[in-house]
Amino acid sequence: MNKGNASNDGPQFWGSEHEGRLVAMIEVAQAAGKHTLNYFRRADLIIDAKADESPVTVADREAEQLVRREIGTRFPNDTIQGEEFSEQAGTSPYRWVVDPIDGTKSFVCGVPLYSTLLALEHEGEPLAGIIFVPAMNEMVAACLGRGCWHRQSDAAEWRRTAVSGKADLSEAVFVTSQVDSFDARDAADKYKKLEKAAWLTRSWGDGYGYLMVATGKADVMVDPECNAWDVAAILPIVSEAGGKFSDWAGNATTRGGDGVGTNGKLHGLVLSALSSDQ
Repeated sequence: MNKGNASNDGPQFWGSEHEGRLVAMIEVAQAAGKHTLNYFRRADLIIDAKADESPVTVADREAEQLVRREIGTRFPNDTIQGEEFSEQAGTSPYRWVVDPIDGTKSFVCGVPLYSTLLALEHEGEPLAGIIFVPAMNEMVAACLGRGCWHRQSDAAEWRRTAVSGKADLSEAVFVTSQVDSFDARDAADKYKKLEKAAWLTRSWGDGYGYLMVATGKADVMVDPECNAWDVAAILPIVSEAGGKFSDWAGNATTRGGDGVGTNGKLHGLVLSALSSDQ
């Protein structure tokens, strides 16, 4: 295998004890994400509402079923958790977490910035994660201790990626998924504080926002509200790219609630802006 900064064969976490599952992660995430393209921008797509009024479509459900089917066939003893269906309990130390379409609101609006998220945990701890943006055929993949890798098409080389080096919020790009989600937790003032401090603010959010942080295109991504499947893949990706991911209290968790991903140098400044006593 190529030991340099780029490889056609795959990210340089091949050869680890988890190799089979890491290879499967890329294949399964890519297959599920590409399946969603069968429904993307279709005029006849039916949009249903969940109990929390968030949208869901047949594309979400079928993509998650594809992941469950593939993982179940390859690793029948692994646990699988997903957004659309109940957890499938297993007996091995491995647990998969899938969000088949992270950014369903973008998906149903025909915006290509939605992603398929797939995470792998081992003995209850985060191990690896993938963000795949099918409409742009772009992927980042990471495994703890083995780097974060970026590929911009099927034919492109995998290249190791890194966060930006910015240390001043006045130079930073701050992204989030939906501005009014700050209002939902009475944190509109926190959003305004970050917006005022940052050089540029955009709603390039959901998984794509974290991909931007991991590849150095953005510097701060904030989720005021999120579930475990929204962020389970994010901690390995952002941390292996040299950044930090935590909840608003600064805990490096993948259990959801809220989330902050930064280039690391800005993390303390962002947490300070989000703290309740500011």
